[in-house]
Amino acid sequence: MGSVRYWSWLFAHQASRAPLLGVYALLAEWSALTDPATEPSAGRMKLAWWQDEVLRLIARAPVHPICAYLASLPRAAEVDFDPLRQAVNASVAELSGVPLERSAELEPHAYALRAAPLALASRLASVAFDGVNALDEINLGICLRALAVADYRARMTRDYRREARLGRVPFPVDELLAAGIDNADLCADQPPPRLEVYLAQQRALAAQSYRTAALALPDGSRQRHLLVLAALGLKHLQRRTANLESPRAQDMLLAWSTARHAHG
Repeated sequence: MGSVRYWSWLFAHQASRAPLLGVYALLAEWSALTDPATEPSAGRMKLAWWQDEVLRLIARAPVHPICAYLASLPRAAEVDFDPLRQAVNASVAELSGVPLERSAELEPHAYALRAAPLALASRLASVAFDGVNALDEINLGICLRALAVADYRARMTRDYRREARLGRVPFPVDELLAAGIDNADLCADQPPPRLEVYLAQQRALAAQSYRTAALALPDGSRQRHLLVLAALGLKHLQRRTANLESPRAQDMLLAWSTARHAHG
């Protein structure tokens, strides 16, 4: 997730949600292993180990410090850790280069990668599922799904060229075929006009999903960290579209003001 860079700041200011740190740490580990900068064979070997480790966590016998931390949390005995198995398996699929054949596969894939683990993090933190009504849970699901899809689209528009040069198809195949985009277009130093149009569409869809994620949660929500992730994700997307850097101090200010506003 593009949000890795500010997780440490986020948790420093929301100590009450410290149990979320373990899930975010795992997502950061797996995201780094699927990054194009990581040597693929090393990534595959490490992710295979993580697949086994998540099974050990599900069996309540982990060996890695992050998983041991998760297993030690007060609510660990009450939750199902299977969403982490889904997430690491989705990461393996990404690294292997298995493409999304149809546009309809994008949301389930993004959900497995990010939304399901974040829902698990909320359960572990006792934030989302104690004393809330069904509408709150529905809104949380909408937020998580939209945030996951937004992060996926934003990441692919940023990394598509590096992904394609490694032989990975970063976007749904049916969308690329419909737009007349081939592998040479994705690998080109200067994207052709048809690819520029497609990338602009993807950025617009990502921005829309970030806004959907933010609107899904009411003011005063106990899920302020998700509102922060949506606000920062949208800002980073807009600045990348304008080819601007995003100063860390501005990110911190936006995160603080978003969390403060959500707190009411």
